[in-house]
Amino acid sequence: MFELESKNQDEIVVITKKTTIKFNIADAVIDAGLAVGKITGPGEFEIGDVAIRGIATESGKTIYDAEISGVHVGILGNIEENLDDIVADILCTSSVRAIREIEPKLIVSMGNVDAMVTDLKLTARNEKKLKIKNLDSLPPTKEVVVLS
Repeated sequence: MFELESKNQDEIVVITKKTTIKFNIADAVIDAGLAVGKITGPGEFEIGDVAIRGIATESGKTIYDAEISGVHVGILGNIEENLDDIVADILCTSSVRAIREIEPKLIVSMGNVDAMVTDLKLTARNEKKLKIKNLDSLPPTKEVVVLS
């Protein structure tokens, strides 16, 4: 089981029993309170029970694929590059194009949710934290969640 939360549109926080990891898309920084400091840029990392793949985009930005308990969480923000490199059950983005190409089960809005839900013809629900038990606990149809 893990939780997702967000304080602003550029950050997603993953909370598991073993660790808390903050992904900042705007700065391409992962902060998990490690002794070595923050992790920047692309690469493959294991932090606690989270396997992370940072993927460099053509413009030099970084997108992330975090695997937690068999659930893939794609963290893109508004980046629309290298979408073929992401497989996500949960997609944290503000890009309708990314949602259409990746086809996640659950979308965490990281931007203009009104335009997103209008374009996708979906509704959004607000949550303080999103709790995920496992892959089977994800909704059967596509949903948009706004974390506040």
